[in-house]
Amino acid sequence: MEGRLLLKNCAIFRADGRVRTGMALVVQDGLIRRVAPDADVPVLPGDWEVACRGRLVAPGLVDCHTHLVGGQTLPPTGNFLLRAPDTRQDRRKHVASLLTAGEVEALSRFALARALRDGITLVVEHVEAPSDVAGALEAQARVAEQLGVRLVTGHITHSLSGDAPAQACLEANADFVRRYRSHPLVRGALGFQSSHSCEDSLLRRVSALSEELQAPILFHLAEGEDDLAATYARHGKRVVPRLEELGLLGPRAIAARARSINTQEAERLAAVGAFVALSPRAHLTSEPTGESLEAVLSRHHMVGLGTSGHGTLWDEVLAAFIGLMRIARSGRLPDPDGALSQLLVSGPAELVTRLFNAPSGRVEEGDIADLAVYDYVPAADPETGYSPHLLGQLARSRVAWTIVNGRVAVREGQLLGTDFAELATAATAALASVWTRARLG
Repeated sequence: MEGRLLLKNCAIFRADGRVRTGMALVVQDGLIRRVAPDADVPVLPGDWEVACRGRLVAPGLVDCHTHLVGGQTLPPTGNFLLRAPDTRQDRRKHVASLLTAGEVEALSRFALARALRDGITLVVEHVEAPSDVAGALEAQARVAEQLGVRLVTGHITHSLSGDAPAQACLEANADFVRRYRSHPLVRGALGFQSSHSCEDSLLRRVSALSEELQAPILFHLAEGEDDLAATYARHGKRVVPRLEELGLLGPRAIAARARSINTQEAERLAAVGAFVALSPRAHLTSEPTGESLEAVLSRHHMVGLGTSGHGTLWDEVLAAFIGLMRIARSGRLPDPDGALSQLLVSGPAELVTRLFNAPSGRVEEGDIADLAVYDYVPAADPETGYSPHLLGQLARSRVAWTIVNGRVAVREGQLLGTDFAELATAATAALASVWTRARLG
């Protein structure tokens, strides 16, 4: 795109609930170059002007943990969720083993396009396709580049089928990480499933590769009581101490779910700088665990929300808000609104900065231009600029424009250069093929 991207007459989001109205933004070379009153920023020849007409401009959303493919192949029906955890795991393994790179590509393209239409500018993906790890990861990278969305992806490697296949999956994952170390939109993460499904030999290799490549590590942390019990039975340790001893917890860790975490473990996660991705909505339909949400939120600021491949981020916001209010009414959380903003905006912004080495999460000069324009004209107090329940208003508002790295991906609700119905049709065909082979159809 030649010239500047110029957003005129917009309201600018701030995480503290205040907005600035009547503003203009200049975007160039992937960054926000200027934020000023609208009258001070004229349209120049060659500019692409976006007439916001008072609508709100906010930082792009981040899905901090998802399963773009697995969330479609095995949606969370009651019949599936009521099965025992080991039965669900066997079913996931079976279906994942059947996936081809072409099916991963079709399903990922549809899911990433849907994310862009929801204002999501970065997706942290956990994919499982052991029959072709390299092909699956490359397919996802290709789709992200074509659609213009940020993607961090790593494979769900485990030891359940033996050490040799696990090591082969991991090395293919590591090769992908090497190839995408400096891509403007795509990064590789070294992925594994969880503590109970991985032998020490595999996890030591993950740790060594992460150190060698300075790569993020993506995994499920204490994903339930079964994970906790199996880990303790086999290794004599709880999940967090075991993974820390193996060198897997630190600033490069992206620890998803974290459903069985106690207060001491939450303090350790904060001390070592691990990022924790929570999925409160998924927790509501899973087997009951302890008070992990409270333990993590009360001691940790490197937290964010992930969909786990199901529903939307706004579904997660609602579930998180319900949990936060329950904790706050007991007197143990003084600022539930601030905690919610941390989960949706501030924590994910720090994750983006870690992964792409650029300031993020604000509509300010110098930040990366990952932005969403909402079909919402905010009402704000004229003296303070405060807009009550701003996040709640956004949850009900359509995303009009999505901008990633300074480039428009969605314009007035439509993907640029992409027919969403065609993507949905291709994804449906891929699902029919997988389900038929897995005897699900």
